[in-house]
Formats: sequence, C-alpha cells, structure tokens
Amino acid sequence: MTLLSAKAVRERAHRMLAIGLEDRLPNFRIDLDRMDGAVDLVLETTRNAYPSFDVPFHSRWRHFVTNGDNRWAAIADRTGWSDRAARARAEFDLAIVSVFLDAGAGPSWRYRDPKTGSAIGRSEGLGLASLAMFKGGAFSAAPLEPLRVDAGVLANLGVADLERGMQVSDANPLVGMDGRADLLRRLGRLVASKPEIFGSRDMPRPGGLFDRLVMLAEGGNLPAPTILTELLQQLGPIWPSRLTLGGIALGDCWRHPALTTADATNGLVPLHKLSQWLAYSLIEPLQTSGISVTDIDGLTGLAEYRNGGLFIDTGVLAFRDAAAAQQEHEVSSQLVVEWRALTVALLDRVADGLRQRLGRDATSMPLAKILEGGTWAAGRRLARERRPDASPPVKVISDGTVF
Repeated sequence: MTLLSAKAVRERAHRMLAIGLEDRLPNFRIDLDRMDGAVDLVLETTRNAYPSFDVPFHSRWRHFVTNGDNRWAAIADRTGWSDRAARARAEFDLAIVSVFLDAGAGPSWRYRDPKTGSAIGRSEGLGLASLAMFKGGAFSAAPLEPLRVDAGVLANLGVADLERGMQVSDANPLVGMDGRADLLRRLGRLVASKPEIFGSRDMPRPGGLFDRLVMLAEGGNLPAPTILTELLQQLGPIWPSRLTLGGIALGDCWRHPALTTADATNGLVPLHKLSQWLAYSLIEPLQTSGISVTDIDGLTGLAEYRNGGLFIDTGVLAFRDAAAAQQEHEVSSQLVVEWRALTVALLDRVADGLRQRLGRDATSMPLAKILEGGTWAAGRRLARERRPDASPPVKVISDGTVF
C-alpha cells in the first residue's frame, strides 16, 4: 500500500489503537471510559466559541483573523485580481509558506503586532508574522507584485531573513529557525525544478499547484484526499532526510515496532501532519475559485500536540512510565510516534461521539470543523489550565519541521 495517503494514515493509526486496546503498547495505556469526558469538553468548547455550531474549517486561514479582524480578506478584497484563479494562486502561495513556517513556536516567542501592539504567540503569532512578510513582498521577486512567492527567492532565503520577519532576537527566541529556513529553501529549489507542475502559467511558484489541482478536478469536483496525495508526491523531497522507500521520501513517517506487516512497509507509521494541515488550508481557496472539494472527511485528524495533549490531559491516554512525562523526546522516538498515531485514531472516536450527541452526520459536521471547534481548542485550554507555560504534556524536541 502507498504510505503517501490519508487512507494509510487512518488505517495504521487505528491499528495502533487496536493494539493499545489490547494493552500491548510499550508507552501508553488507553482508558476509553474517559472518552465521554473528552467529548464533553470538546462539545462545551465548541459551543462556547460557536453557539450556533456554524464552525469554519480548521485551517491556516483562521490564524489570519484576530479579534474579528480578517487581515487577509482586507488585503485580498482591495487587490485588483485579474480573475479568481489569480487570487487562488496567491492564496496557495501564502498558505503553503505560512503552514511550513508553523511547526510550533515554543513557549517564549511572541510576535508584536504592529496594528494593535499586542504580543501574540504560538500559531496565531506565526500566522500573522508570515502574513505580514507576504504582504510586504518578502517572498516576491517582483517589487510591484508583492502578493506572490517566487521559487528563486525561497531558494535563497537566509535564516536572518526569517528572523527579521518573525521578530526573532535573543530576547524573543523561536525554536527551529534553521529547520524552517532550510525547509523553505528546499521548497524553492523543488518548485524551480518542476516548472511543469508549478509554472504552467507563470514563473515557478508554489501557487502554481492550484492549476495542477484544477486539472485533476473532474466536473469541477476534487476529493480532499487527492489534494493531500498531490502535496505528498510533489513536495515530498523537501522534507529533511528521513525515511525513504524505493527511493521515495516518506516525509512525516516514522518507525514503531508494534505496526508489523508482511511487506516493505513493516513498522512504518505515516502521519503527514503539516501536509494535512496544508491540505485543509487549500480547501477554501479552491472553493472560492469555484472548485467543489468533496470527501473532506477522507483526510484525518492532525497528529499534533494540542490534539494529542487533549487525550493525555483528559486521562484517555496515560504514560506507562510516569517519569516519561518529565523527559524530553525526539520526534522519531517510539513514545512520540505512538502518541501521535493514537491521537489520529482517537480523534475519529471523538468525532463519532460529538456527532451522535448533536444528531449530525459527517457531511454537516466534518472532522475539519470538529478539529477547529473543537479538539485543538480544548487541548490548548487544558494545557493552559494545567501547566504555567501552556506546554503540551509530552516534551517534544522540535526541529521546526514537524510540530
């Protein structure tokens, strides 16, 4: 089976959960009796934020809105686009770069918003910082056309360029800066090397992927899992040297001994967190351009620390070794891989429970809305209540390219 798909992520995550329910995992115990409490919290959190349950999709676009001020809409609505496709290419450019800069900020970093003077941390701060860089033409090769990302500019992006745009200093450190800059340089080189994918109508740019996806739409319909598959296949080589299979880079895919198979994928656990976050974030630009995105629930929940923290902080997951909660863990460690895979499978269980209580189905309440409403917000809420720095319950050593 291909590991570069949402289907593979879901299938292997649920296998990990099944093994855990037999109490055969090395790092975590699972207590499904605590799941009702987790669903209650997600339901309450969603209702507080969206009383009518008119929840938007979980995507990068939410982080461009602060206190009701939609920063990107304000920019886009006063820009004279030549057509809807031109706007979509710009939105693809912005989403791709912004998501790849979103691998966790750490507890200390803050972005000082010039418009309000507020100091904003974590994903919201990263989102506003990346939007400000994009608006200012930091990624454009054309001074008169700032709202674009050009492959050549990305390929030569230095750490200092990013630090300036992200307001990084000794007093305002941001974890994983070298990894972020390297990822964007890799992206630039890759996009430049594939003009047939990224430059069919323009100089090569990440936003050229919009035209590729439009070609793959049938009758104006595009399944969301196809977006992810294209991202994984076209952008796979940008990820730092990790696992490969048959010469193909597997991206956010790791080893865990519990996942045994009889083929070459033995022990491999695909998760594709940032790529799925990006896939979710490309849905709205596609919809705005006139493409109907279908099978949104074909994507999975995101194996990141807010969703994963929700299950530890509600007691659904418990460390076998209590000392592990105080230790730092590499992203590739068995414990982190196990935690992340269980998170994906348990998010499906939360979604089922939430829909059951609301009398909704997957069409009216897709996972993308449950994540936003939702599991991510509930995980963050618990982190704030339980730890002074709102850190996750697992201490993960970030390289700036996963979390």
